[in-house]
Amino acid sequence: MERFDVIVIGFGNGGKFLAGSLAAQGQRVALVEKSEMMYGGTCPNVGCVPTKFLVNRAEMVRIKGFTSFEEKAAFYAQSIRDKKELRKRILSKLFNIFGGNPNITLYTGTAKFVSPKEIEVSGKDFTAAITADKIIIDTGSAPFVPSIEGLKECRCAYVSEGMLDLERLPKRLVVIGGGNIGLEFASFYCQFGSEVTVLQDLPAFFPNEDDDVAAVVKETMEAQGIELIAGVNVLSVKDEGEGAAVKYIVGGDEKEVKCDAVLVSTGRVPNTRELNLGAAGVETTLRGTIAVDERMRTTVSGIWAIGDVAGSPQFTYISLDDARIVMNDLNGGGRTSAGRNVPYSVFLTPPLSRVGLTEKAALAEGYKIKTAVIPVTGLPRSHVLGKYTGMLKAVVDADSGLILGAALYCEESHEMINIVALAMNAKLPYTVLRDMIITHPVMSEALNDLFAAVK
Repeated sequence: MERFDVIVIGFGNGGKFLAGSLAAQGQRVALVEKSEMMYGGTCPNVGCVPTKFLVNRAEMVRIKGFTSFEEKAAFYAQSIRDKKELRKRILSKLFNIFGGNPNITLYTGTAKFVSPKEIEVSGKDFTAAITADKIIIDTGSAPFVPSIEGLKECRCAYVSEGMLDLERLPKRLVVIGGGNIGLEFASFYCQFGSEVTVLQDLPAFFPNEDDDVAAVVKETMEAQGIELIAGVNVLSVKDEGEGAAVKYIVGGDEKEVKCDAVLVSTGRVPNTRELNLGAAGVETTLRGTIAVDERMRTTVSGIWAIGDVAGSPQFTYISLDDARIVMNDLNGGGRTSAGRNVPYSVFLTPPLSRVGLTEKAALAEGYKIKTAVIPVTGLPRSHVLGKYTGMLKAVVDADSGLILGAALYCEESHEMINIVALAMNAKLPYTVLRDMIITHPVMSEALNDLFAAVK
């Protein structure tokens, strides 16, 4: 059995950070990753990077002036091939990221706890027994596939990872699930030229947003040609010719939609099944995630968990922040995950970005609030871009003047939201953004107007 100072299970963003940081301190680190195709984790391989690459490519369809489906399909196929080449370059870089570092040993195989300090790694042609006093779990999550008749047997049904390798543009796409990932795919496939239908089980569209924000997003997506159907119970997904037929019930009526491809986007589940957590005594929550405290410590001393598998918000930058918390804990600090303001963006057209509380959430928590809502039609940057879709909303604590939250549905909102998050983290009053000097003409200028409208 080989002894290390630290074992990191999972070569995701957080695991990569911890392995490099601990090795730089002179500690011997074992880094275990199940698949050589997943070095770097979900984000650079089958998540954020390839999907945002395709979001960018989809926006070029209009710029290039493609009109026929055949032109769009050819451009889509080339975009998928380019995406695959991009992934190869990323994997090559990640494979060599720790090259020559004598303090890091990379194992490509499945990790399984034997005891709280012992791990068995099973690879293609080896089995290794390793041990350490400190073990960090960063195994991420995987798509959840619901039990729908015929779904698992359907030849043209995909989860997001498989859809990203599909070189044939579906003329008709059905998306099962109305969450962030499903709506992103719906948006860029629509831009590529697919006819898209989204089947959502929840009765309300974007239920976590305020009604006014959700209404504008829904109206925009429908105007782009995306069919959004809520309150759906999907009965079956079956092969039919070269495509599929999806049967569902909505409002008591049974209906059917035919398509060339089905994307199943019904959430993600933590990757814990193969870890044999019971052998280590590590407890999980009712949701199946590993139970951790605010310092990412599990129920067993000397074992931490970070990212999706620990129930953190499912973003690669949160996995990284979790890793910073663990690193701080290992060095005797007191940083925790409590009170984090987590900005995020849903890359629709235009993107929807949010941080903090909605108006309804703030009221539910007992805040006395002020709000502001403005359209983007009068903003200088909108005139420059020729894009006038969207709205901006802010929620402010009426007593303290601190920003409680914001929803930005406009071009470049994915950059703007970080400014709002910074102000919230620094506990700056909203007047700082109202009066901030911002370069011209940029979309961030809208923050001046938004917070000037607070009342």
